[in-house]
Amino acid sequence: MASFLLFGLATLHGAHAWGTLGHATVAYVAQHYVNAETASWAQGVLADNSTSYLANIASWADTYRKTAEGTWSGPLHYIDAEDSPPSSCNVDYARDCGAEGCVVSAIANYTQRAGDGRLTAAHTAEAVRFLVHFIGDITQPLHDEAFAIGGNNISVHFNGFNDNLHSDWDTYIPQQLVGGSSLANAQSWADTLVSEIDSGSFASQKASWIAGDNTAHALSTATRWATDANALVCTVVMPDGPDALTAMPDLFPTYYNQVIGTVELQIAKGGYRLGNWLNMVYAKEVARRGVRDDADLLTRVPESELDGHKFLPEPIPLSRAKLARAAIGYGCNHAH
Repeated sequence: MASFLLFGLATLHGAHAWGTLGHATVAYVAQHYVNAETASWAQGVLADNSTSYLANIASWADTYRKTAEGTWSGPLHYIDAEDSPPSSCNVDYARDCGAEGCVVSAIANYTQRAGDGRLTAAHTAEAVRFLVHFIGDITQPLHDEAFAIGGNNISVHFNGFNDNLHSDWDTYIPQQLVGGSSLANAQSWADTLVSEIDSGSFASQKASWIAGDNTAHALSTATRWATDANALVCTVVMPDGPDALTAMPDLFPTYYNQVIGTVELQIAKGGYRLGNWLNMVYAKEVARRGVRDDADLLTRVPESELDGHKFLPEPIPLSRAKLARAAIGYGCNHAH
């Protein structure tokens, strides 16, 4: 399909950042912060006037990448930061993104596509669905990390089960807090987080979460988001290295109690950023179309550039980390 030329050669990656619970919660938080005009636009694009119009499609990208048609989109759920946790955490877009694209390039590409106005209704809806999901993905620290294939190769025990660190952060730690993974669970959790954002422990932080965000500079904005989450790998996710985690008889409750506040912070942050980002897409692109004249339209991105190739880094030889990712078929193990 023409809308997916940017990533047409990509292979399957099994990532489920935050799982269905986390992604739906990010979406419900975002719904609280989109303005009425943005909400109406998004509901129209998605053909969903329900009170769960973003939450309903928040995990669509995970479902899509499992299909034969969607396998190309796997690498777009993460960026493999080739740093050295816990001693050094950093994201270098040119080094880390990869020629097939990553979550940073995907956010830039689908931000452009969502607001462009020359795409079919179906492709605009696809762009919005991808944005809702990827802005959730990028806030999960292990989706911004190459070490041990994003923690997939760090075997641990959580609440009596043998699993891996990546799946615990994606799914089992959030579900331990909330008690389930339904939309009702997500809405309840989102309501709690919105209260913290509006007048609780996150109120003094929320302005910093979106400071400098700009849809006209989506690549640098998304790189900053990835850098922000990646730093937590060194300070929260594995501050004493992976061996300290594999040696623990069980990550619950000691490790869980140490990290659950950060999990809630990242979900809140993702939702608040997503709401603000959609507001900017609508205000800066969609709403302005009515006042643009023909001369202005001529200055817009040429149709040939809407495939997103301009967002990709220069190709470099595959590193050991990226070869390891390819060797497992870009999969991750969520067995619990």
